[in-house]
Amino acid sequence: MRARLAILSDPMIAVLVIATALAAILPASGAARGLAQFVSNAAIFVLFLVNGMRIARGEIARGLVNLRYFLPLLAWIFGVMALIGLGFMHLAELVLPPLVALGFLYFGCLPSTVQSATSYTSLAGGNVALSVVGAALVNIAGVFVTAPLFALLGGGAAAEIGYETVLRIGMILVLPFVIGQTVQGWTRDWVLARKARIAWLDRGVIGIAVYVAFSGAVEQGLGRMFGAIEWAVLIGLVIAFLGLAIGGAWLAGGALGLARADRIAFLFAGSQKSVAIGAPMAAILFAPEMAGFVIAPLLLYHLLQLLVAAPLASWLAARSP
Repeated sequence: MRARLAILSDPMIAVLVIATALAAILPASGAARGLAQFVSNAAIFVLFLVNGMRIARGEIARGLVNLRYFLPLLAWIFGVMALIGLGFMHLAELVLPPLVALGFLYFGCLPSTVQSATSYTSLAGGNVALSVVGAALVNIAGVFVTAPLFALLGGGAAAEIGYETVLRIGMILVLPFVIGQTVQGWTRDWVLARKARIAWLDRGVIGIAVYVAFSGAVEQGLGRMFGAIEWAVLIGLVIAFLGLAIGGAWLAGGALGLARADRIAFLFAGSQKSVAIGAPMAAILFAPEMAGFVIAPLLLYHLLQLLVAAPLASWLAARSP
């Protein structure tokens, strides 16, 4: 029941459902698609500008000092999880459309989600400060690492990621973040004072990116490609991926000899994937008619990770010494 309430109380779920439903009913097509893509890119630029303003440079420095936690977390998220995604992509190709199968590799290369990983770390009695700094640093790294890692592991399937795509990522993701970091001495207090409104900026930008992506997929016949068997395979693979991510992250934290509180932080940071990075980046990496297929596994994973995280955090809290 708590898990169900956690999903229902998360505004992001409503945003994703509305964006997907709107794309299915009224997809952006023709000239409207170009306008929607422009609006999406502009919104992503603003979002990463604000992210640069609100992530304190001191937090980044503190995280870099704790290399015993941060380096293994990077290796787990961008190494092990990416390779798991590659393996699941090859499994999914046997049944699912190629672009949907590619989505497993794509979300395997993504960083962890900041807000929910931190919230569930707190609920489970983990090291919240370490979770906040670690997740923030992993997300910053993801801006630079995810696209080239995806291109490297995806090979021919990701061949469309070339110089122009890298340049777009630099202009729409990296440049605004660097600007935000540069001016945060004058703007960070203003941004933090409007935290609730900024949270809706996050959700709105993600909603726009998902709408644009699924509009293209709907036009390409996404609904017609999925029958009962395909849905069962997709859901089963996402559940299996999540199970490996959670179990592997917990075992990795134990193998590293982390204190229990730090191990809990590692668990949630290492097993959750960020739709906040994934949806906007997909809107830049892929044409709209491709992006909707690629992010389908990510959106399902996001829903399932919330479903599992709440009872898992409560279970861990109940067993804290």
